[in-house]
Amino acid sequence: MKKLAVLFPGIGYHCDKPLLYYSKKYLKAYGYEIVEVNYTHFPHVKDKDELIKQAEDIGYKQAEEILKDIPFSNYDEIIFISKSIGTAISARFNEEHHINAYSIYFTPLEATFKYDLNGIAFHGTNDTWAKTNLIQCACEKAHIPVILYRDANHSLECGDVLVDISNLHDIFLRVIEAIQTVYPS
Repeated sequence: MKKLAVLFPGIGYHCDKPLLYYSKKYLKAYGYEIVEVNYTHFPHVKDKDELIKQAEDIGYKQAEEILKDIPFSNYDEIIFISKSIGTAISARFNEEHHINAYSIYFTPLEATFKYDLNGIAFHGTNDTWAKTNLIQCACEKAHIPVILYRDANHSLECGDVLVDISNLHDIFLRVIEAIQTVYPS
């Protein structure tokens, strides 16, 4: 059985930060081939909406280049794990290339919900990049579960290291459960 996991990081949240690092570590241990989509040259724009639009377009073009030679149809299991702007990029890639990957969306942006979604989302209620009520409504409309972390920011952290570690533990129990539900061993 061939298994693939593709990681789509955020602008400042690379694949060696906790959410993506532990996702990668877990999936590698269970036989997934790991591909990281690392972007370069994101814009420096002060307007948040313009930054998101430009970053999505730039990141998407780079994702297409990085992933162009991957024979997705050869894989039995495909998981996309994304963070922040990576959630919009992965959702767009998944839809436009008809991959039907199961997706883990860490702190999705509103822009993510322009696309057909399949997976589970994680959101902090103190996320300044995405309003909780909008994310909850969008997830409900997309028929994907959203797990909320009270007082957590865009990195799903609240500033208390013990609470952050506890939340990280809970996040990965839920990630593992979601993956095992979709792709039972």
